Amino acid sequence: MNTPAPDPNAQLQTDERSPLPRAVFAVAIAFSLFQIITAAFSPISSQVVRAVHVGFVLLMIFALFPPTLGHRRLVPLGWLLGLVGFGASFYHWVFEAELTARAGDMTSTDMVIGIVTLALVFEAARRVLGWALPAICLTFLAYALYGQYLPGALAHRGYGFDQVMGTMTFGTEGIYGVPAYVSSTYIFLFILFGAFLEQAGMIDLFNDFAMGTVGHTRGGPAKVSVVTSGLMGTINGSGVANVVTTGQFTIPLMKRFGYSSAFAGGVEATASMGGQIMPPVMGAVAFIMAETINVPYIEICKAALIPAILYFCTAFWMVHLEAGRKGLLGLAKEDCPNPWTAMRQRWYLLLPLIGLVALLFSGYTPLFSGTIGLALTVVLIFGAALMSGVPSTPLRVLFWVLLGLACAGFVKFGVMTFFVITAVLLVVLRLRRAGGEAMKLAVQALADGARHALPVAIACALVGVIIGVINLTGVAAEFGGHIIAIGEKSLFLALLLTMLTCLVLGMGIPTIPNYIITSSLAAPVLLKLGVPLIVSHMFVFYFGIMADLTPPVALAAFAASPIAKESSLKISLQALRVAIAGFIVPFMAVYSPALMLQGDGALATVYVVVKALIAIGLWGCGAIGFLFGRLNWAERAFAILAASFLVTALPWTDEVGLAAAVLFFAWHLWQRRRAGTGPGAGPHTSGA
Repeated sequence: MNTPAPDPNAQLQTDERSPLPRAVFAVAIAFSLFQIITAAFSPISSQVVRAVHVGFVLLMIFALFPPTLGHRRLVPLGWLLGLVGFGASFYHWVFEAELTARAGDMTSTDMVIGIVTLALVFEAARRVLGWALPAICLTFLAYALYGQYLPGALAHRGYGFDQVMGTMTFGTEGIYGVPAYVSSTYIFLFILFGAFLEQAGMIDLFNDFAMGTVGHTRGGPAKVSVVTSGLMGTINGSGVANVVTTGQFTIPLMKRFGYSSAFAGGVEATASMGGQIMPPVMGAVAFIMAETINVPYIEICKAALIPAILYFCTAFWMVHLEAGRKGLLGLAKEDCPNPWTAMRQRWYLLLPLIGLVALLFSGYTPLFSGTIGLALTVVLIFGAALMSGVPSTPLRVLFWVLLGLACAGFVKFGVMTFFVITAVLLVVLRLRRAGGEAMKLAVQALADGARHALPVAIACALVGVIIGVINLTGVAAEFGGHIIAIGEKSLFLALLLTMLTCLVLGMGIPTIPNYIITSSLAAPVLLKLGVPLIVSHMFVFYFGIMADLTPPVALAAFAASPIAKESSLKISLQALRVAIAGFIVPFMAVYSPALMLQGDGALATVYVVVKALIAIGLWGCGAIGFLFGRLNWAERAFAILAASFLVTALPWTDEVGLAAAVLFFAWHLWQRRRAGTGPGAGPHTSGA
């Protein structure tokens, strides 16, 4: 039987855009409904929710990507494997009391269920994510089983097969550990929230707003990509999902206006990956981080806000410079939509997002806030369908006011309020024989949410193996000791080693396992070297995202490749070029924690943000080779050197960096005027 690892290109496209078979569509809806009910009412224990969540994931993955024999897809065998995994998850539900009572004492049935489930999780991950992550997790598993035979400090005391399997497949330290908990609660709910908003038309609103505000400026199409992806990042924490949604529009637009295919794909990949660090709906890692370091999710959002804005400023600045270097103009002003008209027509789509932010800042949990945000979106969809065709403005205003007051009842009556309101709206729509399109939209959003959650969910399950082995053997302390020994006298060296670890791991595995592995090993080291807890974890998170842009395995580049009709390698190289100035942001945050709103007051934050913007500006000029005109190699090197002084937090480095920045800008302006060209002048070629 031939079961090759799936091609990432084809895999991502299948996952994001292909219609689901009818039976899988039904499973996806059941999956989403299960997650909504457990999030809203918590009728079963967290352990059972995690197990059934993983069971649904296995069922959908094997149904969508069955084994093959030659060129034949063995669909019945795929369903059989999926149903075995799904059925095994109910073992944790049916025998929950017995499993709790005999925790650590594995029976033969427990052993069979554990081995089968673990094998299916490994195979499902291989089918969706390729070989890299399963191979790493298999290495950790082998270390737990046979590490006692290794020489020197790497050896552990030895653990029995039943102890290892118990840790991996039962309890809360293996495949049902913290990542699976976060995936089965926050992550799935926020993915579903984004799917409903996208179906409701949020993508069109963001596209029109971005086109209207920056589409007519120099390099406008690329700036539209950056702005749209940044806005999409507020509701969708998946970089790949952002690429295949906004990229369908922005990449062809960039190519039409003179950008090369590789650069167009690289801009979209870079901008889309930034969605993972853009509050309020950040990537899955942010939720895992909140649980790992035991801080409220809103604190993660606060710490991420300024670096996220700087990330998109970086991408915006780089495409502006590239457009100037190649003389690429924007769209005609009359071809761009009016952004305020778009906002006026669809402003109500922002209400769930505003409600989500308000609840998070009011101290509610992400789970509760996400549930309310999702419920508000559903009510808006059905409410808009009910009011479509109603000509009377006073009647429409009265309806929305009354609906708003009814929704406010959740403060007293809880989440059930929204279920009642939704049921009433559905009944009225049926009586009016209207709203068929809205109902189809809602059902499609349920299915899309489940499908989009699969890569994240299976990665969260599998990386539990790594966490389980680390907790069982204590290997993280040993590894951390070596890094401390190397970097104990140099924080910069320790940061550099951590960055390289993130980037190297990111060449083969997604952001979630990258963060979990690196934060488990390196974040405690940075903490001992004096880096604040949340800053050390954000440092790892940030470079985990950067790693998704690094070849040879750059998921965002894979997703952009068929849209741009260019190789993923060329796209990932251009993405790195666009994002290169952003590499300095996490280093600056470590040396100046005020960049992540950690202490020191408002003035310190303003100062470090201004310093970061100047450093990004200089680094971008050096990387692209353009400011108001082309730069020679000496000028580019000087700009990068000046930026480096601003990053380093040593005595006099800020003064030297700022003086060098002033000197660089003054020199460049003088050179341009001496050459008889103004600040806006540049080459005016139309090709890329």
